Parts: sequence; structure tokens; C-alpha cells
Amino acid sequence: MGVLVGRKAPDFDVAAVVNGSQFVDSCKLSLYHGKYVVLFFYPLDFTFVCPTELHAFQEKLDEFKKRNVELIGCSVDSKFSHFAWLQTPRSRGGIQGVTYTLLSDINKTISADYDVLLEGAGIALRGLFLIDKEGVVRHQVVNDLPLGRNVDEVLRLVDALQFTEEHGEVCPANWNKGDKTMKPTDDGLKEFFKEA
Repeated sequence: MGVLVGRKAPDFDVAAVVNGSQFVDSCKLSLYHGKYVVLFFYPLDFTFVCPTELHAFQEKLDEFKKRNVELIGCSVDSKFSHFAWLQTPRSRGGIQGVTYTLLSDINKTISADYDVLLEGAGIALRGLFLIDKEGVVRHQVVNDLPLGRNVDEVLRLVDALQFTEEHGEVCPANWNKGDKTMKPTDDGLKEFFKEA
């Protein structure tokens, strides 16, 4: 599939662990219609960069919730592996305290549908997809295995998307909430640079 931006995000129906300890047999993307979704893939439970990312997302969970964003993690591990990792303390490399949904992509269908499956290894690259309230992918980024993500950048992109949807203006380079935006016209660009 390659680039999914502008397309409907592929739906899924898989087992998951929710609220840090509950198993569900059917978690579907379509259940989140009307909310924004940040769906992020990580290679494997019980690894090294991954717990730093999962904790970093948890630390900003309230910020995502304020923005009506559902945070969902996904790897090729089983729901039982997720559960065991969730019971493991941070001091031992675990993700105890993580409460957002973790999908079990044990059949690798979601990773394949989102084109982040690393074929030879059978694990997902660090893909991240920002999906709008209508289920359309509005942003995607894929990191190689050793490169951890910046959670503040994800929040910045959510802010930019929500601003453009609400106001119809566009967000220039390095924009942060509260910064100047511009009208998407030639005059808007000229005015932006005139005042910059």
C-alpha cells in the first residue's frame, strides 16, 4: 500500500489488552469512529527502545484525551505476551502502568495492511498513523527499528490537524499551538512572510 495519507485507514478486528489488564477478543478501528486515533506500531514486547516509547505515550495520555484522541499500540505479540509485559515493573524493562489499548497482531495482518511489516524479520517497523474522526489517515511516519519517536511531535501534529479542520487555515513549518497560521492563498503566504 505504501502511502496511506488521504485514504481510509484499514480496519482491523483483533484481540487486545485494554486498561492495562483486561482481555478483549474483538477490538476494531471502526469502534473509534468520531474520535481521532493515533495508531502506532512497535516491533516486540520485552525489547529495548519499545518500553521507552510506550511509557512516553502513557505520560502524555491525558494530553491526547483532552484532544479527543484514542491512543492504540500494536505489535505482533499475543495478548498474553502484552499482559505479561504490562505486569512487569518499569525497573525491569516492563510497561506496568500503561493503560491505553495494545493490539495483538499475531497474524501480522494489521502490520501488512499498514505496510510496516518488516518481511524477513516478521515484526513491524515503528510506524505511526494519525487518523481523523472519519477514519482517514492524515499523517504517517515510519522509523527504522533503532529510532525512537518524539511524542510531543505527535501532539503537535494533532494540534495542527485540529486547527486546520476548525479554522480552514494552514500551519507553516515549525508551527506550535498558538503560533501564527496562514490562509492557503498567495496573498495569505505574502502576508505571513510580511509579518514574520
